[in-house]
Amino acid sequence: NNVNNTNINITEKPKTPTEIDLASFSTKIMYKDTNRQHNMALTCSKLNGTIVKAGESFSFCNTVGKATKEKGYQEADVYVDGEKKQGLGGGNCQVSTTLYNAVLKVDGLEIIERHEHSGYVPYIEKGKDAAVAYGSYDFKFKNNTNKTIKIIMECQEKDVTAKIIEM
Repeated sequence: NNVNNTNINITEKPKTPTEIDLASFSTKIMYKDTNRQHNMALTCSKLNGTIVKAGESFSFCNTVGKATKEKGYQEADVYVDGEKKQGLGGGNCQVSTTLYNAVLKVDGLEIIERHEHSGYVPYIEKGKDAAVAYGSYDFKFKNNTNKTIKIIMECQEKDVTAKIIEM
């Protein structure tokens, strides 16, 4: 089944009165690639609304799963040993990087695993990225707060936004 919904926009669901914004971070989408945009929107939709209770850990790869054609992922730029190549799920690292930088803003969220890219990425300064590759590189954090948090992801035409909300 061919998925051509390249105009998928994921927008935030209304918050309940008890929800508090803890952090937000956005990265700019630097160039137009419909496959990459599609992959990012798909990944944001899989992450959007994820709950991480006090004491629990979050894994990007376990939450999103492997990028496959069957799941609707398309080929876009990915880094393999420092070289740009085409691969399923290209764009996922921008989503994980955006989430990583939102997580960094919240006291009590402890980074367990994070990897830098093997090459330059234009959407974030060096050392602030979080590369992911199912089965090898993951982005993980532990919720050491005494509150339950929710991840909200938005993917729009010009940027990707991650929000961390206390419930």
